[in-house]
Amino acid sequence: MSVRRPRVLHVVQRYFPEMGGLETHVAEITRRLAATGEFDVTVLATDRSGALARRDVVNGIPVLRRRSWPREGDLYLSPGLPVPVLRGAWDLVHVQGVNTLTPPVGMLAALAARTPYVLTFHSGGHSSPVRTAGRGVQYRVLAPLLRRAARLIAVSRFERSAFAAVTGLPEDRFSVIPNGGALPPSPVAVPPVPGRIVTSGRLERYKGHQRVVEALPLVRRRVPEAHVVVLGSGPYEQELRDTARRCGVADHVQFRALPPADRAAMAGELARAAVMAALSDYEAHPVGVMEALTLGLPVVGSDEAGIGDLVEDGLVRGVVRGADTATVAAALVEELTATRARGDVPHVPRALALPTWESSVEATAAVYRTVLGGGTR
Repeated sequence: MSVRRPRVLHVVQRYFPEMGGLETHVAEITRRLAATGEFDVTVLATDRSGALARRDVVNGIPVLRRRSWPREGDLYLSPGLPVPVLRGAWDLVHVQGVNTLTPPVGMLAALAARTPYVLTFHSGGHSSPVRTAGRGVQYRVLAPLLRRAARLIAVSRFERSAFAAVTGLPEDRFSVIPNGGALPPSPVAVPPVPGRIVTSGRLERYKGHQRVVEALPLVRRRVPEAHVVVLGSGPYEQELRDTARRCGVADHVQFRALPPADRAAMAGELARAAVMAALSDYEAHPVGVMEALTLGLPVVGSDEAGIGDLVEDGLVRGVVRGADTATVAAALVEELTATRARGDVPHVPRALALPTWESSVEATAAVYRTVLGGGTR
């Protein structure tokens, strides 16, 4: 006689075939949770286009979609989203994210259905100053719903501390489960290209790529071979190209878009860099920085949010958020000079405990067992 598996619904604003960090997280977690055979997993997402199937199967996982608005933008208002939560007879609802309208709707629907829910924050930055300024108010409005969660999951120590302050809950009500992600070994042991600075991530203003480009003229005064490789794509690319031209370094800034799933290509790019610049205003859990550190690549990063955790741990050379161009340039020059002094030798991988998707799933499953077994509500 088969044993009934707990039915778990993941509620997320978007899902494959739409691409992004949150979509990748949910895809990696859900398929591995389902593969354990312990949980019956379904994904509920919104669809801004109205063109995706309302019922689908992606990577073996059932997917439900409900229309959301506006078509362009990241509010994800979906009047139909509560219905599958209310009618699905779920044992647990896992709300993914905290920045759009999808999470509060998911939490309210779970409360109405008397279904326990957990939430993973996946907090992030935004290129709009207005949206960024409103985050504090937004989170305080959500605090009553967050306090009703059976468990809250942060992806970094920073995120745990920040939301403990918002909710007034003790930190032991939170689990810290970093995103998975590990790079394969670089296919060949290649030395770094002299003067190469890499900055990676979606091309948005808040990611800080422009700060690297703006610092490059000063860096080249001390390191004439210095150049920047921007790894990523996004709406801010033209502005970055314009900045490079304005600063007179357009010939020394390259743009490369790598498929998110091609981790071997990313490993090769990082192996050839002399230093990584990670000057984002906000990263809840900087997977790309962790990957660079594991390969032995030195990192200059903003002492802010999740990157600040790594600065505190002595793994990243920190610069204060909003540091002037000369300060950023000086930090990059020092790291480039140190790399050059080592000679024509590859980076030496560091023995860091980089989270994997398997470790993330194991920790997530442990949270589910606690909640379903009658843990804290």
